[in-house]
Amino acid sequence: MTDAWIVGTGITSFGRDTPPLVQLVQEATSLAVRDAAIQPGDVQRVFVGNAAAGLLQGQEMIRGQVLLHDTGLLGSAIINVENACASSSTALHLAVAAVRGGACDVAMAVGAEQLAVEPRARIFATLASATDTIRRPAMRQLVQTHALGLLPDGHTGPEASPFMAHYAAKGAAYLQRWGGDPTDLARVVVRSRASGALNPKAQFRQPTTVEEVMAGRLVAPPLRLAMCSPVGNGAAALVVMSDRAAQRVGGQQVSVRATVLVSHDPQAAANTTEVAARRAFEDAAVAPQDIGVAEVHDAAASALLVAVEDLGLVAPGEALRLIRENQTGPDGRLPVNTGGGLLSRGHPIGATGCAQIVELVDQLRNRCGERQVPDARFALAHNAGGVLDEQEAVVALTVLERRR
Repeated sequence: MTDAWIVGTGITSFGRDTPPLVQLVQEATSLAVRDAAIQPGDVQRVFVGNAAAGLLQGQEMIRGQVLLHDTGLLGSAIINVENACASSSTALHLAVAAVRGGACDVAMAVGAEQLAVEPRARIFATLASATDTIRRPAMRQLVQTHALGLLPDGHTGPEASPFMAHYAAKGAAYLQRWGGDPTDLARVVVRSRASGALNPKAQFRQPTTVEEVMAGRLVAPPLRLAMCSPVGNGAAALVVMSDRAAQRVGGQQVSVRATVLVSHDPQAAANTTEVAARRAFEDAAVAPQDIGVAEVHDAAASALLVAVEDLGLVAPGEALRLIRENQTGPDGRLPVNTGGGLLSRGHPIGATGCAQIVELVDQLRNRCGERQVPDARFALAHNAGGVLDEQEAVVALTVLERRR
């Protein structure tokens, strides 16, 4: 079995005021192809991750073919991937599997999303479709009302932001268990904005303070507005090659040591992230303490605290100390979300997985400038999607290594 290498990356600016989705994909894929020093015709398979275009843009079934229409990539095999917020992480998982299994020498993973639409109720209804709408009639009605337009408009209530309610409940339980308070969540945002300020592609690039965060509107206690990832648009792309193809093109390359995809199992004793972490570290033959830089799914500030502990990167309860001592920046004990994470880079859900990998590959290639982590060898990406039985429905983990 061949190794899989990430040889090229591309990412657009994230935000609300962007070009249309098709142009975002054109930009990201063009940058990735150029970075890999290849031509579009060299790519044999493209896995396109997108979660919401069916509901928000009305484009189902052949999303990838439509989005890639003017990229020069239509001659390749195009596989459409939908897996909630983990859509493009899943696309990378499949691209790596295709390369490792010998199905192709050059594959591409693409993540793209255009979430910033009006009315905003359509956005939150679309996000609600990443929950169990079969067993939860309120979620089904929300999606039918606002995303599909099947029922009269006007729905209001706590279901309008089911994911923030989920993260708020987990955050409140975490703070109560470990003696934290909402200002600890504000500190997560302050660190995130400081990193975002150094990332020219981030949606939020202005530093903030604990006081400013705490003055924001309460969304779902204890979460205030800035503690919730923003709505926005963006795209990212990755070129994955086999050993022989990577050796032909040369350049700076990053090895994919492990890529793991786990769905929620109600019979499992551990949560989805914990199960995925054990498998990923075993597959990569590395330990949590070997990770020099990480990207975690901070869709809310509370999610970062919970995730770094579930991943085993710090001991239970230690995430609070890490945040209070400002040890998650590029020069900290555990650099996390150095490009701003979902809170500041933004969270166009289908694009997030590939965007995380772009940041980590840039770190391992020493391309991050002022936000560069010194001498990191191993990197970890954690992405989660959907909610099922009050747990993440799917978790994707990727372990990368700087080898050549």
